[in-house]
Amino acid sequence: MSKPRLFSASAWLDRLDRSGHAMWLLFVASMMETLIIPIPIEVILIPWMLCHPHRKWSIAGVALAGNLTAATIGYYLGAFAMEQWGDTLIGFFGDQATYDSFQARFEQNGFVAILAIGIVPIPFQIAMLAAGASGYSFVLFLLAAMLARGARYFGLATLVAVAGDAALRLWERHSKPIGIAGLFLFGFWLWYEIAG
Repeated sequence: MSKPRLFSASAWLDRLDRSGHAMWLLFVASMMETLIIPIPIEVILIPWMLCHPHRKWSIAGVALAGNLTAATIGYYLGAFAMEQWGDTLIGFFGDQATYDSFQARFEQNGFVAILAIGIVPIPFQIAMLAAGASGYSFVLFLLAAMLARGARYFGLATLVAVAGDAALRLWERHSKPIGIAGLFLFGFWLWYEIAG
């Protein structure tokens, strides 16, 4: 039985999945999403999990491992570099108002603040810097990041397990409008970030 073709990228996903480097590439992509690139890794995870549902749990696990590795780097960057390069780092990852707003929430309840920002698909860099700069417990930071990002990635895998066939059929019928809507939303977000 041949695999259904979701969109032109499905051939790329098939080649990637058969490659011996697929999981390492995902690990690096997840690290980059956490550290630098503000495009949610779900853009890759969802189609990959739909095309290869037998690997959904390992895909989620590798994405989480890459995220936590990058979160560790970001935490220690905040711990050791904020004093000297804080303005530059905050400017690179967001803006001072965003940092100050998160810092206020973080001071009230650090664990919940990290948990909340780790679940929603917004840049996690501010949380990493604030946690490291404040000297917040690394273990609690990593636990909150693991719970939040684990809920996102393994939640996607669970969604694929529950609704995979229906989602696959939906994608096959509406791939162009879904793709256009996704590009429009990304473009709007990018415009908002640049103009904001």
